[in-house]
Amino acid sequence: MQPIEKCVLAALLLGCVLQTAYAIKCWDCRSDNDPKCGDPFDNSTLAITDCHQAPELEHLKGVRPTMCRKIRQKVHGEWRYFRSCAYMGEPGIEGDERFCLMRTGSYNIFMEYCTCNSKDGCNGAALQKSSFLSVCLGTLVVGLVAHFLRK
Repeated sequence: MQPIEKCVLAALLLGCVLQTAYAIKCWDCRSDNDPKCGDPFDNSTLAITDCHQAPELEHLKGVRPTMCRKIRQKVHGEWRYFRSCAYMGEPGIEGDERFCLMRTGSYNIFMEYCTCNSKDGCNGAALQKSSFLSVCLGTLVVGLVAHFLRK
């Protein structure tokens, strides 16, 4: 086996074996500051936040955000929406992101708390990220092209 072929093979194996750690990205807004944060959600002027860059919280030392969250509150008849990175909890109810925790309190207060980690921006409009399979296929194609261009 030629040295270039060994390099191509090593790159292919490395690309298919190693998985890249992704930090989830979430929408970060409040409808009391920006009406576009409400439902229907309009992210045309909102920036998405890389949760890896989110600050460490004083009361949660050492805990990093791993999910997105969306909170919908009805207080005194007015709906409010909050979208941000989530530091604790699990996605949805028993891992099913289609379901959210709901609470009702006194004084006409209602709250719905949703968490997700299935994709970037899952607490609003959807953004797709590359799957592990597409990374492997891309690495394979690059390796094959490099191999045949060498000949």
